[in-house]
Formats: sequence, C-alpha cells, structure tokens
Amino acid sequence: MSQKEISQLSDAELLEEAKKIKPSPMIDAFFIGFLIGIVIFSAAASTWGFFTLIPLFLVYVFLKKSKRYEALKKELAERKLQ
Repeated sequence: MSQKEISQLSDAELLEEAKKIKPSPMIDAFFIGFLIGIVIFSAAASTWGFFTLIPLFLVYVFLKKSKRYEALKKELAERKLQ
C-alpha cells in the first residue's frame, strides 16, 4: 500500500487497517531471527537453493509490514485520529 493509497482511505478504514497490521515486536523479532538462522545454516551447509530464498522473502515481508505500519501511524497522526 503506497502513501497515496493510504491517504485515500476513510477514517474508519484507516483505523481498521492500523488495527489489522499492528506489529508485535517480540514475535516479529523471533521469526526474523529464526529465518535468518535458517539462511545462515543453509550457507554453512552449502545448500543454497530455492528453499533458502523462501526465508529471505519472509524476512522481507516482515520488514515491509513494519514500514507500512509506520506510514499508517503517520497518516493517523496527521488526521489526529490516534
């Protein structure tokens, strides 16, 4: 969701989206660490392949989720909804 799409949401939709994607830092940090551990083990075992790329993609998704939440938080602050 880009910044332009976020600004086009209504107030109710914006609040609902913020609730839906609110990150839980402990769980996200655990999964990111676990997935990076899988990649490091795969590199150490010299087994680069398709199954090594899946954890890298999932780490990217977790990091992108937090950036999207920050954009939503910024828009909520601008509209004084938070």
